[in-house]
Amino acid sequence: MQRALISGIAIAILCSVIGLFLVLRRYSLFGDAVAHSSFGGIAAGLLVGIYPLWTAYAVSLISAVIITRIKQSFRISGDASVAVLLSSGIAAGLVLISLSGGFTIDILSFLFGSILLVSTNDTILILGLTGAILIIVLLLYRQLIYSTFNEEQAKVSGIHVERLNYLIVFIAGITVVTSIQLVGILLISALFVIPNVTAIMYGKGFKKTILISIGFAIFSVVGGILLSYAFSITPSGTIVLLSIGIFAVTMGLKSLGLLRH
Repeated sequence: MQRALISGIAIAILCSVIGLFLVLRRYSLFGDAVAHSSFGGIAAGLLVGIYPLWTAYAVSLISAVIITRIKQSFRISGDASVAVLLSSGIAAGLVLISLSGGFTIDILSFLFGSILLVSTNDTILILGLTGAILIIVLLLYRQLIYSTFNEEQAKVSGIHVERLNYLIVFIAGITVVTSIQLVGILLISALFVIPNVTAIMYGKGFKKTILISIGFAIFSVVGGILLSYAFSITPSGTIVLLSIGIFAVTMGLKSLGLLRH
């Protein structure tokens, strides 16, 4: 339980920070696409006997680069390139699973999450990656903010926007695979999108929006883990439903005029 809570809080913070950059760059489904493409990597790892998360990290990083290259080179919209990659990952994963003999408990744990079963080594890995990614974001904070809100002016100011774009998709790819143990491949985009969209509705500045998003995400993750443990229900679904509940309450407050428009 302690490992689950520590890992869950770290993932909640990471997804809120990286997710806000993706949402503001209109890449809300990026996490979903990388997660589904990593499904192919997990299936390949199980097929050849390699720890599935390692192959998932490799495939997710390659997928992140492919999405960016397609968008830049062929002038295809971000949503369209995401849809192509999402379908490709699921299709490749299904073929590899059928070759390995069908669905197993290991595959199902990656699809739906298994945070209550996270090991000590996994917890250390999650904390290490979270710390490293947050340090990178802090070091490049101003450049990332500038390129997120006005890419053209950032280029004029001498900021290497394309390098930053590749960096953010690399970081997002690592974040997605790291977070799979919490809510699984099928629900991963919820952690990236729902807390951030909810926080944006409060109409605050960027820093306050991140803090609000982190607060909502931690509340959902901790509440979801505790409720799932108490009532023997799935933690991933409970976490996402709590996030949706906060989103619904915020929409209600906004429709009543209690939030800043």
